[in-house]
Amino acid sequence: MWKFSLLISLALITGLWISSCGQSASQEPWTDAELLSPDTLAAWLRHPEQSPHPIILDVGPAGVIPGARELGPAHEAEGMAHLKSTLSQLPKNSLVVIYCGCCPFSKCPNVRPAFQLVKQMGFTHARLLNLSDNLKKDWIDKGYPIENP
Repeated sequence: MWKFSLLISLALITGLWISSCGQSASQEPWTDAELLSPDTLAAWLRHPEQSPHPIILDVGPAGVIPGARELGPAHEAEGMAHLKSTLSQLPKNSLVVIYCGCCPFSKCPNVRPAFQLVKQMGFTHARLLNLSDNLKKDWIDKGYPIENP
């Protein structure tokens, strides 16, 4: 009987451990619904008369998306200060699109603090541009609109 109890206990502990590992690994400050596909933003930029008018905020080292406000890297104090200042001037129901694209999301030092700040400040229509690999692969190489140098 004690062996059966031990097996049940081990199974429960293992299940809880696996569950908690899965939760911590997948917790991001954004939800899947808050990810904006590059093709959607590109279509909005190509047809502004038929599309929402997002406020595009570049929180990385250098961006090329037309109309984006370059605020500087969000992992640096100056970049976060620019982001906070910019957001404080916008209505909370603005469609705000954050992007970086310096590297894959898993390594990006900018998207998490930037998106967390947007959410903390109460923006209800915040989106993160889904550049899961990087700006070059997920935007430029696909022929989406770029800022002229």
